[in-house]
Amino acid sequence: MSTKIETRDLSVSFGDVQAIKSISMKILANRATAVIGPSGCGKSTFIKSLNRMNELTLNSQTTGEVLLDGENIYGNNYDVVTLRKKVGMIFQKPNPFPKSVYDNVAYGPRVHGIHKKEALDRIVQENLKKAALWDEVSDRLHPSAMGLSGGQQQRLCIARTLAVEPEVILMDEPCSALDPIATAKIEGLMRTLSTEYSVVVVTHNMQQAARVSDYTAFLYLGELIEYGSTKDIFENPKNELTEKYLIGKFG
Repeated sequence: MSTKIETRDLSVSFGDVQAIKSISMKILANRATAVIGPSGCGKSTFIKSLNRMNELTLNSQTTGEVLLDGENIYGNNYDVVTLRKKVGMIFQKPNPFPKSVYDNVAYGPRVHGIHKKEALDRIVQENLKKAALWDEVSDRLHPSAMGLSGGQQQRLCIARTLAVEPEVILMDEPCSALDPIATAKIEGLMRTLSTEYSVVVVTHNMQQAARVSDYTAFLYLGELIEYGSTKDIFENPKNELTEKYLIGKFG
């Protein structure tokens, strides 16, 4: 199994507050990796460091390296636009554009120079199908996406991300605003997508981490406490802190 992303001594600070501390780990290609830990432990900061989104926050400072296919994304000449095309992000709250379903999915390809209707039609249909949404919206592609349910909006955001052909999909608590039925659909989608993309998902829900991921990283107070196969982490944690968190003694 090949490594898609490797972090080396990765640290991120916001002003005087150090959010993550010297994290070194390898994220494998075409697998789902869950990042778990109590609130405020640095989970979201960690995954945002994988596509340099922390730079959008004032006073952020990142040290160490993040290698994507062996190349440091924090290198002086690394193009951030290319990076965010390769490493897409799904947020906690669905954030569709106030446009039609069609235009949401076609937005990225148009930005990258695709304008022929036939090509856009194919991209829209293909990625709505990948996001398990086509059957629900194929007859309403042109009304506003704001009329969709929360779960449908989140899957639309996934389709919009897939339309620019990423290699990595970051998901920051993608189900926290959704009901159980919508959550089950997104979880099924995570499993399916991880056969074709490298998926990294932050979740507070340990049952969800166990269901959807191949590997799990446990963060506490900004440090990587334990990382390994999800089965090993949940069934035979090596660190006492991990075990206490999993059985609910804190968090």
